[in-house]
Amino acid sequence: MPLLAPRPRRVAAGLLAAGLLVAGCSSTDADPSTTTSADAAAAGFPRTVEHFRGTTTIETEPTRIVALDTSYADAVLLLEAPLVGHVDYRTEGFPDYLGDSREYAADAVSVGKTANISLEQVAALEPDLILSAEVRDGENYEELSAIAPTVFSQSTGPTWKDNIRLAARAIGKEDLAEQRITEYEERAAAIGADINAEAGNPTVSIVRFAGEPTARLYRTTSFSGIVLEDAGLARPASQGPDPEDPSSIMNSISPELIAQAEADVIFVTTYDTGDGTAQEAAQPFVTNPLWQNLQGRKVEVDDSVWMTPVSIQGAHRILDDLADTFGVDRHAV
Repeated sequence: MPLLAPRPRRVAAGLLAAGLLVAGCSSTDADPSTTTSADAAAAGFPRTVEHFRGTTTIETEPTRIVALDTSYADAVLLLEAPLVGHVDYRTEGFPDYLGDSREYAADAVSVGKTANISLEQVAALEPDLILSAEVRDGENYEELSAIAPTVFSQSTGPTWKDNIRLAARAIGKEDLAEQRITEYEERAAAIGADINAEAGNPTVSIVRFAGEPTARLYRTTSFSGIVLEDAGLARPASQGPDPEDPSSIMNSISPELIAQAEADVIFVTTYDTGDGTAQEAAQPFVTNPLWQNLQGRKVEVDDSVWMTPVSIQGAHRILDDLADTFGVDRHAV
């Protein structure tokens, strides 16, 4: 997932004038009907969390969390914590890959799109924790911190496991985070071992058509690439880390270079823009004789699962696809 430029700063004074800003990082206005000092202490609160923008003190276990990146919303639900605010996913409501974890967002509402949140809507939800990243909301950090304790990672995407751990430290569920990550990693290793045994250590390629004049080959540093790495599956040389830019998650190629996608199995995704743009842009590739000459088996997979979740829930869905494609046990957890 490409990093997004921070959004323009919006003046917190407007929120103050509207009376919308609520308890900030040092707030101790917990509802006495729902929490006590003894309860908070038993849960490890108050606690101070170190994060990209410094430290934030969280007085009591959060019960109204706003996540300003979908990966953080997924993390909150993974940790069985109450989500009240989130940014829009691709479609209305929560995607199917989240499964039963959606029950922890029964009353959650959108506060806007990733690139255009409403600070007023965030404040109106009266959150007791806000989670985001510098690349998403860096220039809004002070305004968000005036609304509620705010915890930032530097980035999203490839750091998704560390971001889950960061969210867990803020929520007070570190053990659950490690349990969920371990379950996923053990499942990935088991499925990968079966695939390598059954298919003779196959190479696996990921190609995406995203409505551009180029095709994207996703590297081992991308979300789906990390899942394949966790499964121990071999990748083509064209999809390894970029030695000149370790943060690069993809390699863009022209139709003449489509042979770089060659592998034993080629997973193909197409970003659905709703207007056929991506499908049209894919035509110079899929009608190219070089595409037809690829020896690998081409498997169409869901772009909204392989590209955008950046979460444990999404990773499990990729593992489902891998197991089904190669005909091995899903090792369901």
